[in-house]
This record gives sequence, C-alpha cells and structure tokens, in this order.
Amino acid sequence: MKSNFPAFVRKETLHILRDRRTMLIVLLIPVVLMVLFGFAISTEVNEVRIAVVASDRTDGVREAVERIARNDSFAFCGYIPQERIEEMLRTGRVDAVAVFAPDYDRRRQLAASGTPQPPLVQLILDASNVNTAGTSAAWLQGVLLGEASPQALFETRMLFNPRMKSAFNFVPGIMGLIFILVCAMMTSVSIVREKESGTMEVLLVSPVRPRRIILAKMIPYFAISCIVLILILLLARFLLGVPMSGGVAGIFALSLLYLVLSLALGLLVSTLARTQVAALLISAMVMLLPILMLSGMIFPIENLPRFFQWVSAVVPARWYIDAMRRMMIQGASMADVWMDGAVLLAMTGLLLGVSFRKFNDKLE
Repeated sequence: MKSNFPAFVRKETLHILRDRRTMLIVLLIPVVLMVLFGFAISTEVNEVRIAVVASDRTDGVREAVERIARNDSFAFCGYIPQERIEEMLRTGRVDAVAVFAPDYDRRRQLAASGTPQPPLVQLILDASNVNTAGTSAAWLQGVLLGEASPQALFETRMLFNPRMKSAFNFVPGIMGLIFILVCAMMTSVSIVREKESGTMEVLLVSPVRPRRIILAKMIPYFAISCIVLILILLLARFLLGVPMSGGVAGIFALSLLYLVLSLALGLLVSTLARTQVAALLISAMVMLLPILMLSGMIFPIENLPRFFQWVSAVVPARWYIDAMRRMMIQGASMADVWMDGAVLLAMTGLLLGVSFRKFNDKLE
C-alpha cells in the first residue's frame, strides 16, 4: 500500500499540471496582486499640487516655496491671489494652498524671540480625499516650517519605514490573502470536483486509505504554494524593495506553517460543500472577507470596535500578517513572534484534526 501513495501523488501532480487554466490562475494571480497592491494601490503622498498665496514675497517666503519645489512629493503650481483659493480647489487645479501671513519674516523673528504670534502659515486643503489631505497636511507642515524653524519644538523620526511606502504595509497582507486563494480555495474546489464527477468514490475503493488520498491531493498544491511563496518573496524584495530584516529563513518557515493551515482550511471547506460553486462561495464569504476586513491587512485592528477585535482573533491571517510585518519590516526574529507562531500552530493542529474527522464521517 505504501508504494501506491507516491503513485497517487504523481497522478494528482500530473492532473494539475495538465490543467493549464488552473496553473495560469495559480501563478498569475499572485503576480497581479503583488503589482497591484505594490504600485497601483498607494497611500503615499505623490505629486500633490500646491499653490501659494503671499502678499509679501519675502526671503523667508521664497525659501519656504523653494523647499516645496525641491520636494518630490509636491508640485508647485505658482502664486495665486487670495480670492482664487476656493475656485482653484473646487476645479481640481490644485490640491492644497499655503497662505503666508503678511510680514512673514518679521513675525517669524518675533516668534523666535518668544513673543506669541498667530499662525504664520495657513494650509487650505481639498479634504474630499481624506487620506491624501491628512497625509499632505503633515508633510507640508514639515516642509514649510523647515528644520530650523522656531516653531519646530520637537523632532519626529519614522522608524522601520521612514518614507512611509505603502508596499511595506500591503505586501505582508497580500501574502496572507494569496496563500488562502492558492491553498484553501483551490484545494477545496479540487476535492469537491472529484465528488461531483464521481471519481472520488472510485479512489476510495482503491487499496489506499482515505487519508492518504487526501494527502496526495494536498501535496501538489503545497508544492505549488512553495513556488508561489518564493516568487512572492523575490517580487517583494527586488521589485518592491521590501526589506527582509528578520531573516529569510524565519519568514519562509512561518510561511510554510501558514501554507499547511490554509490547506487544512480548504479540506474543511470541501467537507461542507457539495458543489464547486458552493465551495467558492464558502471560501469567499468565510475566508476572503474576514481577511480583507478583520486581519489588519487594510484596516488597523486597533481601529475596529471591541467586538470585531475579538472576532478577528479567530482569523488566521491576522496572526500571520502581524508576524510578517514585524519580521520583514521591523527586523523581528522568530523568537520575537513566538506568540503569533504558537497561535498559527494551534490553529493548524485544530483544523487538521477537525477536517480529517469530518472527512471520515462523510465517508461513513
């Protein structure tokens, strides 16, 4: 019987390789998602169009405007009269306007000597895009005031991601999503397809035990997922510039554990669904939506209501994404993310046990 198991693995591998559409989806989706989230979807400040209102174009005003023009995040659109501020913002010709107070240089010197002064610069921004407006306001304050400004009473330092690149935030999250797509969804659909076609009954009457049949179906997807993992890490490092500060070995090891968990989740879905459409719906509703909403991939866990923070604790991607961000961006080691690893290991054992148990119950 033991000699039959490699033959089943080889048969399942050849079956997957011959299905060119499946292979195309499995290998193309990760690349598309990585490029999409790495480049197209961005919360960074880029090319913010800014105009300036200054009744007195003093040396201090010109120095501040030069800092704006030299900054790659902004595009200086020139000086405008004050009465055109609302028109320029409403028509979308500019995204922000900086209004310098009259006699800017003298009032800045008074502020340096400790004399209380009203705001020297007023920032007016188009807040129809909340993310751009908030980030632009923070960046503009630093650019306009300058490092030597008397109003700069404190220094801000950005650790781990000083340029605030969106890819650094999205890549760990997209990894958690991709492996669910490749492992869980494809595995569940594959097993349910065997049930629909009636070939599963033929396999079950063979000398190979049911668990070995299921393992034979999971192994090829695990191998493909390992290839996808290597591809993702290469894209993240060399295309998107995401650091691997915590070490590639630890990142790879924890990802392998998450792959096994995803396969177990797909097996569990296959025991609940009777058709391929049902398997896809269950996977989408039960796995994809919680990953997008409750894993911290897009929205911070801390910003969720308390109830949904508790619910997010049962989403495996939450622990994986948290560990990946800390290992890739912050340089944490495996020892630093031991709690995330322990939770993932416990979930993997629980899902494997429940999945095999339910699969055997279905057979009986």
